[in-house]
Amino acid sequence: MIRRGRTEGWLTQPISAFPTWASFHGVSFNGIKISQMPGFEHRGSTVIATRSLESEKDNPLMVVPKEFILSRQNIDIFSKSDQHLKEVIDAVGDFGYTARGAILMFLLMQATICCPDMQDVGVKNPLNEYIKFLPDELLPTFWTEEEQELLVGTTLRPAIRAKLNSLLREYETIRTGTEHIPWCAKYWWDEEEGQLTFEDWMRLDAMYRSRALEFPGVGDCMVPCVDMANHASGDATAALYETDNTGNGILLLRKGRNIKADEEVTITYGDDKGACENIFSYGFLEESVKSARAMFLHLEIPDDDPLRPAKLAVNTAAPGFRIFEKDDHIDWNSDFVWLTVVNEEDGLDFKLRQTIDGQREIQGFWKADELKDISNLRYLLEQDPRWDIYQLRAIVLLQQRVEDQLQLLRKTGNPDRESSVREGPWHIARRLRNLESDMLEKAGADFEDQVRMCPLLSCPHWIVACSRSYTHPPPTT
Repeated sequence: MIRRGRTEGWLTQPISAFPTWASFHGVSFNGIKISQMPGFEHRGSTVIATRSLESEKDNPLMVVPKEFILSRQNIDIFSKSDQHLKEVIDAVGDFGYTARGAILMFLLMQATICCPDMQDVGVKNPLNEYIKFLPDELLPTFWTEEEQELLVGTTLRPAIRAKLNSLLREYETIRTGTEHIPWCAKYWWDEEEGQLTFEDWMRLDAMYRSRALEFPGVGDCMVPCVDMANHASGDATAALYETDNTGNGILLLRKGRNIKADEEVTITYGDDKGACENIFSYGFLEESVKSARAMFLHLEIPDDDPLRPAKLAVNTAAPGFRIFEKDDHIDWNSDFVWLTVVNEEDGLDFKLRQTIDGQREIQGFWKADELKDISNLRYLLEQDPRWDIYQLRAIVLLQQRVEDQLQLLRKTGNPDRESSVREGPWHIARRLRNLESDMLEKAGADFEDQVRMCPLLSCPHWIVACSRSYTHPPPTT
């Protein structure tokens, strides 16, 4: 359904037409324009200064009318005047009532309205035209199988697989929810004439994922024009985005910043995001990045843990742990790890209880305290006399998991580029492998130091106590 090629370009508008669209619909620019940087056309459109700018006298640089912000609240308003939009949002159930789900369904409707083969569907609005200015993003979900093979051993490879599975589930949810609606059955799902494909859904996801911003006072949303700005981290970030006192989206030059004419006006997509997350969501990695910054490593509760089914039933945390840089060392956080390293002998217990509607559910307890939320478990463990043991179990578990990931990276190495692999994905994959390898080595060394310095090592019974976690055995140092 989504056509981007030269011969089928009905969903493509040249960026030269953008100023007319923006001016006509009330977007105001102050000393900036949306264009391509000469010599950097491969980066797409961006925000460029048309004259020298100073934060003390030139703010705001841009004002976007509040009704153009693609937020959950505004899409509710759009749906009141567009019965077809309301139909499909209601049809997909809970998914349509999330910010992501509502925005994606709105984008799907705009692509449908733009399609010349689909008549009398939806209500035309200014954002029909806006999506025509948005380029395709080469996110890793669009890498070929050969290109994704370059990521074996990195945290990006399982993230891509999980994302593709999630997108497929969403696509099937949309099909199941809307195939009974006559116009959806005809234009989207008909075996011969239906035009909505899974690749279309992937493209809409990329459009949203690469441009969604967490706007103050609004939440996750897309803000036309502001989302044209490119990313730069740290001191290189030139501008900030927020809402004014009437709810309009605005772009502000950072305090004390001056920008010369023809320079790029950048924003940050999130300085605390790791290399993997930046590539996953935006398809690029800044050349100035020298560290992976943060990584998420998956964990599984061991099969020999007798409480494994019950733990999985009550778990509400991501199944793994996050490592990140902090004060020249590697720190970590995870709620899941604490659930993994304790067992019945320590005081973890589960009971079945009957709900008001007659259903049965598993209820977790730490000694006398109910685990209403798994995030409370660490606090309860900290109050326990055996807290040092639980900490050591956790570090030993993390140490082994980090070593396993590092060995996988080393085993696959840095493969040479094949002729069928594009230069962009190959370059990004090599950089990510090197950055994550360096971080894993540093994490392994830091965890080893923590184990070695643990006072429990002087206790003759520490091996027995620590081995009762049903995880990897403790070190034999």
